[in-house]
Amino acid sequence: MDKIINREALVGELNKKFGNCAEVFEDNTNQSIKVMPEKILEIMQELKENPDYDFRVLMNLSSVDYPENFTVLYHLNSLTYYHKLTVKVELDKAKPQVPSITSVWIAANVQEREAYDLMGIEFTGHPNLKRILLSDDFDGHPLRKDFK
Repeated sequence: MDKIINREALVGELNKKFGNCAEVFEDNTNQSIKVMPEKILEIMQELKENPDYDFRVLMNLSSVDYPENFTVLYHLNSLTYYHKLTVKVELDKAKPQVPSITSVWIAANVQEREAYDLMGIEFTGHPNLKRILLSDDFDGHPLRKDFK
């Protein structure tokens, strides 16, 4: 059975180390935090490399088009502690961009390309950010709510 991570303690440690950059996000899993997009790379490196957390596995990266913002969700798993964690970043709809985490998890490569292709989210620093499912001449991003 999966254990629930103490999000309040985790957020406190992240804020102490990286400045006021994270908060507990209330959802039905009790396993989610929200972080500032500009801190995502540092925070993900910490979550993976710090033996107190040991989130070595990026299970999934997904994105959602909400009326007020785009959101990228990173689903992490610790095989050592059997913890799961969802890290959420909210992005401005006018310029949806967030640093790539491919330097932390190579598995993010394809998943970031998919979010770029279907939602138009730019992952800055990605080594090969181009369409993966649609042709290069396809106009738009079909999972956006405003797609026609």
